[in-house]
Amino acid sequence: MNNSFSESYKKAGVDVTAGYKSVELMKKHIARTMIPGALSGIGGFGGLFQLDMTGIKTPVLVSGTDGVGTKIKIAFIMDKHDTVGIDCVAMCVNDIICCGAKPQFFLDYIACGKNIPEKIAQIVSGVAEGCVQAECALIGGETAEHPGLMPEDEYDLAGFSVGVVDKDKILQPDTQKAGDVLIAIKSSGVHSNGFSLVRSVFDVNEQKLNMHFDDLGATLGETLLTPTRIYVKAVMSLLDAVNVKSISHITGGGFYENIPRSLPSRTSLQR
Repeated sequence: MNNSFSESYKKAGVDVTAGYKSVELMKKHIARTMIPGALSGIGGFGGLFQLDMTGIKTPVLVSGTDGVGTKIKIAFIMDKHDTVGIDCVAMCVNDIICCGAKPQFFLDYIACGKNIPEKIAQIVSGVAEGCVQAECALIGGETAEHPGLMPEDEYDLAGFSVGVVDKDKILQPDTQKAGDVLIAIKSSGVHSNGFSLVRSVFDVNEQKLNMHFDDLGATLGETLLTPTRIYVKAVMSLLDAVNVKSISHITGGGFYENIPRSLPSRTSLQR
């Protein structure tokens, strides 16, 4: 099947054989993410995963979906594509842990103007690294070549994750009361999402992104491409250690938009 070829498809701008090569190049990255419960490799019509219900009385599935956003524009300019996949995973798994759920598996979707197998493999290597950090399996995905819809050298990346939590352990923001303590976990820098504002503030272009800053110890572009931290391991350990009532994932909307989502009504923060 991997040797199939369509002259008509190629004339329409879709290289089927490039898709097969992409799959071959990404297999080694996906293999890193395999955990107990992952029952299928890539290439089927659906990804299979068997949940481990040990210690869970009433399992509840929690799902989250997101994309990298316009941070990808910086990856285009820097021609660096092996980190945005981590951002994509982070945007999804960091959301579902806000419910107390542990991520189980992830699927990605890459839309590109032209399928360049080596570039697609770089993107997926980042997705796989994100899954390793989140201790979840990459059990499937899709790469779609869209000639005429987007420039040949551009792509977009999105995905979704599914986690599980015992119903009795779902975090309940309405249990908070005056005097409760808010703690923060240090980020790796500017989180993905919200980069339309970041790009506007820095008025990014190739010259500025390649400028080295001693205070940063890197170029501006390298710093802005620092992957979003994946908080799964830290949060899972925290949930085991203390009574956590709610969690807020700070992304595009910042403190003002995201923290109120984890607070009960008529509750505010005080210093």
